[in-house]
Order: sequence, then structure tokens, then C-alpha cells
Amino acid sequence: QVQLVESGGGLVLLGGSLTLSCAAVCPIPGATVMAWLLQVPGKQREMVATVTSGGTTDYADFAEDRYTISRNNYKNTVDLQMNNLKPEGTAVYYCKIRREVTPTMTSWGQGVQVTVSA
Repeated sequence: QVQLVESGGGLVLLGGSLTLSCAAVCPIPGATVMAWLLQVPGKQREMVATVTSGGTTDYADFAEDRYTISRNNYKNTVDLQMNNLKPEGTAVYYCKIRREVTPTMTSWGQGVQVTVSA
């Protein structure tokens, strides 16, 4: 278990851009998958984007072509750049890291609010 610290949330205008950041307080050895998920009231947390240690990315349909996930293995960080934000982007965003090798582990950030306003 390792602490994840999120930052970069806030209020953004419809069609605007915002970048979220997540930093692990210490390095996590072995292969890991880092991800951003979102949650709105009354619904389950859902995946926005993932990136592996090797740099392979995967995006939810709504994020494809508008969002970019990236990681810096030296700084132990993962960012999510969101462009052309829509009202559906209003949610709490959570950072997640999952270690793929034994002993496996999963850590979550505290969540950061993003509000898209007209």
C-alpha cells in the first residue's frame, strides 16, 4: 500500500481543458498499471484511462480523442489531460495504481472534484 496524492481539479468552462496529476509518495517496484477513474453520485466508479509500465494506453469511449493519460516512472506520477470538456465530465476523479507482480497491491488516491460549467 502506498499513498497517492491527487491535484489539478477545479472549475472549467464547457469546451475547456484541465490536467489532473497523481503522485505516489514512493516508487513502486515491478510492473504496474496506473489509471484514472471517475464517479458521479448514484453510479459506480468507472474507468477513464489506463497506462501500463511500458506505456500502453487504453481509454473509455467518451475519453478517446479528447483525453490523454501519461506517466513519468522517474517521478512516480501519472497525469490526465482533458480537452473539450463536456458536462458529463463533471465528477470526482480517482487515481489508481495496481501492481501486477507478486505481492500484488492496489492503491487509490483521495479523489479530486472536476466541475464543467457553461
